[in-house]
Amino acid sequence: MHRRTGTYPETEAPSTRGLNRRALLKLAGASLALLVSPVGMAAGSLLAVRVWPAEEYTRITLEGNRELKFSHLMVKDPERLVVDLEGIELNSVLQSLPDKVLESDPYIRNIRAGQNRPGVVRVVVELKAEINPQIFTLAPVSNYGHRLVLDLYPSVPMDPLLALIEKSSPIDAAAGQTGTADANDNTSTEIAQKDAPQQKRAARNDPRVNRLFTVVLDAGHGGEDPGAVGRGGSYEKNVTLDIAKRLRKKIDAMPNMRAVLTRDGDYFVPLAQRVVRARGVQADLFVSVHADAFVRPEARGSSVFVLSESGASSSAARWLAQKENDADLIGGVNLARQDGHLARTLLDLSQAATINDSLKLGKAVLAELGDINTLHKAHVEQAGFAVLKAPDIPSILVETAFISNPEEERRLNDDAYQDKMAEAILRGIRRYFDDNPPAPRTRVAQLG
Repeated sequence: MHRRTGTYPETEAPSTRGLNRRALLKLAGASLALLVSPVGMAAGSLLAVRVWPAEEYTRITLEGNRELKFSHLMVKDPERLVVDLEGIELNSVLQSLPDKVLESDPYIRNIRAGQNRPGVVRVVVELKAEINPQIFTLAPVSNYGHRLVLDLYPSVPMDPLLALIEKSSPIDAAAGQTGTADANDNTSTEIAQKDAPQQKRAARNDPRVNRLFTVVLDAGHGGEDPGAVGRGGSYEKNVTLDIAKRLRKKIDAMPNMRAVLTRDGDYFVPLAQRVVRARGVQADLFVSVHADAFVRPEARGSSVFVLSESGASSSAARWLAQKENDADLIGGVNLARQDGHLARTLLDLSQAATINDSLKLGKAVLAELGDINTLHKAHVEQAGFAVLKAPDIPSILVETAFISNPEEERRLNDDAYQDKMAEAILRGIRRYFDDNPPAPRTRVAQLG
């Protein structure tokens, strides 16, 4: 290959000039042997290919029946990511890659695969913009075999706080509007200007409201990580996103409150990154939404959990925390890029005051959940949930119901029940807000 010149042919064949017929047949036989059995081994097969597009990054996952050996490079004019897979046969799974790309994908224009040379399949990702790729392998876990993950991040990372400001101005958010008003929409502008003085007067007259109250909503699981799967085939990741979106809409309609989702589509976000994103938008509260599962289908009810510094409050809470913390293994995290300093800081900072506030929030939400569903436990439980480890943000994990219970699975997929669940969580948040108004922002240093 001509790696320095930027020319990358789809296939490369040895030169046959000057070879006689016997030599050609011998060469053809050797090439065929390499195709069928590279380096003396049977060729591996790809079992599945998946593409998870999102604004913040797009993930491509190649899943094989054995460890995938690869090399990669970036090519310009036009922008392409080239990945060579060694010892893999070109099968129908690989050839289906172009069908996995959505026109709306922010980063991928097209994907194609072809036999580059004996024993090597080349995958070419045609890009819409310059990207910063993170490529890593994952060992088999849960229902997955060996995976090669291609994470395509924008070359300039998104600023979560700037994105929030652009999404919703303080006046819009205080007036209960979502999104930035269109420049040509004079009606929206006039309403915002008209309502602004009223909001300011309310803030002066009501000591409980002195700034916007930001709630980060974390829809559990996503992308490669489906979460629990109900007997009827429901995925936890879909239910949690539906409820989180409903809750966001309700919060955004409240004066002086706004909501931010850690994910707004079907893609995976590592647990620590969910915490970082909450701190990046200076969240006042963090609410992680889940749908529980247990080995026995009769288990039922809603629960609320907070972080524990001194062990789990029950063996069931410890088991659940371990299961939820395994999301990084299933969803797929590039361990080589994990920030060790971040992990140490989240673990080492004293969180006693934050946990105390989390318990207050948890009790308020649990009381409201009891009005619409059976409570699995009548008190807030505690365990070492990784997603609740923000040192300065009261954080709770809500298990809305048991998706492993057939009756509750049906309810979790019902629009009316999802709306009731979102409404109950909102009432709990407002109850906490009434008793614990947001203080002026004083935070420990942001984690890099």
